[in-house]
Amino acid sequence: MKTAAASLFFLIALCLAVCSPTRAEAQTAAPTESTAEHAHVATPPSTSLTLTVDGKATTLSVADLQAMPQTTVTVHNEHTKVDETYTGVLLGDLLAKSGFPVDKTTHRKMLRSYLIAEGMDKYWVLYSVTEIEFSEHNGTVIVATSMGGKPLGDDGQLKLIDSSDKKPQRWVRNLNAITVKSAE
Repeated sequence: MKTAAASLFFLIALCLAVCSPTRAEAQTAAPTESTAEHAHVATPPSTSLTLTVDGKATTLSVADLQAMPQTTVTVHNEHTKVDETYTGVLLGDLLAKSGFPVDKTTHRKMLRSYLIAEGMDKYWVLYSVTEIEFSEHNGTVIVATSMGGKPLGDDGQLKLIDSSDKKPQRWVRNLNAITVKSAE
C-alpha cells in the first residue's frame, strides 16, 4: 500500500509541475537564445560622452563631437545583414584631445593600455588601445554621430563602431562613457 501511495503522490506532483501556470508563464516569458542575444534594454538616449584618461574626465556633447574632424566608414552589420555608413570622430583623435596622443613619448604606455566603452544600458566592451589607434591597426574605430547622414535613431546620439570586427558585438549603442586604463 505504501508503494501505491508513494507512486500516486509522485504522479500528482509530476502533473502539478508540468501543468503549473507559473511554469508555463516562465517558459513563455523567457527569451529564446536568438532574441536574448539581440534584445536591447530601453534607456534614455545618450546625449554626451565622458572620456576619462589617467583619471581626468572630459565630457563632450554631441555638438562638440560633430565640430571635430569627421571620418566616414561603411561596415557590414551582421545582425541586420546590410551595409551601413557611419560618420563620426576617430577614437584615436579623441584620446589625443584628452591627453593621450600616440607618439614616441606614449608608445610604450599605449602598448599596455586598454579602454572600456560603455552604453547607457551598462553594456560595455573592452579594447586594447592599439586596436583603436589608426597608426597601429588597420581597422577604423569611431564614435559615430550619424548613420547614412541622419541621426542614429534607436541607437541614441552616439555609437561606437569598429570597421574591423566581423560582427557588431563590440559596437556600443547609446555610448556614454569611455575609460582608458594602463596595466602597470
